Amino acid sequence: MERDRNPDTPEVPYWHVWTDENGVSRQDRCRLTDFAFASVSQGAAPSWIGRPGDPAARVVVLVLPAGWVGEWREFPEPQWIVPLSGRWFVETMDGTRVEMGPGELSFGNDRNTRPNGQGHRGHRSGTVGNEPAVLMLVQVERRSSPGRPCLPE
Repeated sequence: MERDRNPDTPEVPYWHVWTDENGVSRQDRCRLTDFAFASVSQGAAPSWIGRPGDPAARVVVLVLPAGWVGEWREFPEPQWIVPLSGRWFVETMDGTRVEMGPGELSFGNDRNTRPNGQGHRGHRSGTVGNEPAVLMLVQVERRSSPGRPCLPE
């Protein structure tokens, strides 16, 4: 794969749901920055290519009905969440609530949280508005690493 360096390397923002060293889920705004300007296959014009994180284990598509709320729980696997249509929210134990729609990314990895005073662990999420939210989940082979927001480059 032919590579060039270009001064206009893109940065792609995402939300990271993670667990701190005290077992509390949090959300931080992070950026993917490790891109190479290369051809994805022979004969294709070069474009910016980034390969964040670990290899994908599986892809899941969810259709969450309007009004759906998933109460407090941890993500079953570390996963990228890509909204395809509609809007959804994620609320973490620290009180942060983020709403997202198409064109936004989130990486969910709130494993190993500890129950707070209300017995909540992990996060809660649900749809926003009067239409279903369609989400693509790309589950990855990442292990939890409490205490560190944002993916290592």
